[in-house]
Amino acid sequence: MSFFPGKDPRPGDAPACDAIERVIVPRTSDIGGFSVRRALPSAQRRMVGPFIFLDHMGPAEFRAGQGIDVRPHPHIGLATVTYLFDGQIMHRDSLGSVAAITPGAVNWMTAGRGIAHSERTAPDHRVAGEPLHGLQCWVALPVAQEEGAPGFAHHGANELPTETHEGKTVRVVAGTFLGLTSPVDPGWDTLFADVALEAGAKLPLDAEAEERAIYLVSGEVDIAGDRFEAGRLLVFKPGDRITVTALTPARLVVVGGAAMDGPRHIWWNFVSSRQERIEQAKADWKAGRFDAVPGESEFIPLPE
Repeated sequence: MSFFPGKDPRPGDAPACDAIERVIVPRTSDIGGFSVRRALPSAQRRMVGPFIFLDHMGPAEFRAGQGIDVRPHPHIGLATVTYLFDGQIMHRDSLGSVAAITPGAVNWMTAGRGIAHSERTAPDHRVAGEPLHGLQCWVALPVAQEEGAPGFAHHGANELPTETHEGKTVRVVAGTFLGLTSPVDPGWDTLFADVALEAGAKLPLDAEAEERAIYLVSGEVDIAGDRFEAGRLLVFKPGDRITVTALTPARLVVVGGAAMDGPRHIWWNFVSSRQERIEQAKADWKAGRFDAVPGESEFIPLPE
């Protein structure tokens, strides 16, 4: 999603164990009849590895005739990563890509020097209404790739390595985790895994990723004697081996990777290592210099 009116929370949360560097409570807003929780960026942490943006959408239940309609909008300097737990979103972009995002699949859209896209509920999915629940993340691009060609990759749920063992189901969306390696090529050391845990199941987190965090989608977990509830981003200190124990059935995502090659500026839908590049993107969108999304006549104007 490209618009979020919520404010940053005040720093502070329940005490965390020594292995945890930050506990981030997302700021929450209502957008079009469903809640969105934004965990990154926050006042406490701007990025985890290349992840510069993490939104948790829903869960929501749309009634008949309802859905989402995110009109065409632009991006530069990042890759958008849309991953659903429930429902469907139809993606269209200025490259001509058209793809239905379904649970367990991933859309990895690389903006590079510039791309525009829309996200909508398809007409046939509005007839009876349906749920929507998922994540949208932005992954910053390395400086050398910020002005590269835009691209789009879709990987179905059956293409992403998945394993169920000892009460946990792990699907690796990007990178390598617990011996499973994703076919997604982010162009940077990146980790993204979707994990479902039965009550009592344990998830080991080794220290291979330079920066790592978990976002707890549902349920409650224990880490070194401390209890954490859903809707928390737990950022871990580097180098520690950690075990997450599910106190109830739980779902979480593991995100991280190598620290980015320098700070990033972020404004609206634009990310760049250079502030002047952000200004140029603003001017380009306002002047209509981005390629259009085929089949779309609407667009989101530049915020004033």
